[in-house]
Amino acid sequence: SPSVQLDMAALLLRALRTGRTLRGLGSAVAAPATSTPRCSSLTQGFHSTALRLQDESKSDKSSSSSSSSTSYHEHYQAHPADQDTTAASHGASADDPSTADASRANTSYQDQSGEQSEEYETEEQLQARILTAALEFVPLHGWTVDAIAAGAETLELSSASTGMFNNGAGDLVLHFIAQCNSQLTEILAEQNNQVQLGQAEQKKTADFLRDAVETRLRMNIPYIDTWPQAMSILLLPYNIPDSLKHLSTMVDDIWYYAGDRSTDMNWYTKRAALTGIYNTTELVMLQDSSPDFQDTWNFLDNRIQDMANMATSAKQVQSTGEAVVQGFMGAAVTLKNLTGLNQRR
Repeated sequence: SPSVQLDMAALLLRALRTGRTLRGLGSAVAAPATSTPRCSSLTQGFHSTALRLQDESKSDKSSSSSSSSTSYHEHYQAHPADQDTTAASHGASADDPSTADASRANTSYQDQSGEQSEEYETEEQLQARILTAALEFVPLHGWTVDAIAAGAETLELSSASTGMFNNGAGDLVLHFIAQCNSQLTEILAEQNNQVQLGQAEQKKTADFLRDAVETRLRMNIPYIDTWPQAMSILLLPYNIPDSLKHLSTMVDDIWYYAGDRSTDMNWYTKRAALTGIYNTTELVMLQDSSPDFQDTWNFLDNRIQDMANMATSAKQVQSTGEAVVQGFMGAAVTLKNLTGLNQRR
């Protein structure tokens, strides 16, 4: 019937419209899927560009940091006093290794000539330089603080530098003794080296001891006129320990290079005997007016020979301690004869 046909046509028209709508929705839904590769490619492009820019930024920052650190380090060496201000102006960071190295304490300094030294001079080194310079003025001022002040002035230091020396003149005397003993050790070591290399003959023990003691005592000759003053300073209670230490070390070194390797009581008796010989010969030297102290060296020869005879005599070897005491007594008697202490008054 006509009405049925109209109803069918209306349904068909609605179906067509519904299909179009569904197709439109399908296109809309399918569109993101088809455009996804483009969006992904575009996103990857932006991501790659961002990474490249980030790397360039890091490279520029690293170059800037390195340049800043280098500039800071050069300025730091040239102007160590302005290190804090310079570090702040360059924005130094504690986390930057190059900046951390540059911020370490400076251990170099410039002297008056503009040359840089590796390390600062320690207080002990400065004291040694002053005392060494002061020795030049001992003949004029004696073993006094005035000599130390004069030595400091030659180094362009204030005379107030004498305040560094708590022991005053005692420091000067002990420095001289330590310096001389060190020179003696170097001489003995060189002689021993020449013997080992076959460049010199081995001396007899007695001759070696005699020459070593004379070599050391001759170092006192430039100060012989003031040496009694030095000896009196060494006898002060607070100087005795250091004085004995230097003396025992010197005697031990002489016996060592003489070839003594004893480990029994002879070790002590030998060193005690040589100590007595050195001390008494030093006293004789102060009273000696002979040319080149010839009387002193003759006295030394006799005392060394006495010690050698004491060591080779079987009877004396059995009573070494008594022999050493007798040797000291004989040296004391000789000293009294030379100084006139046993003369009647």
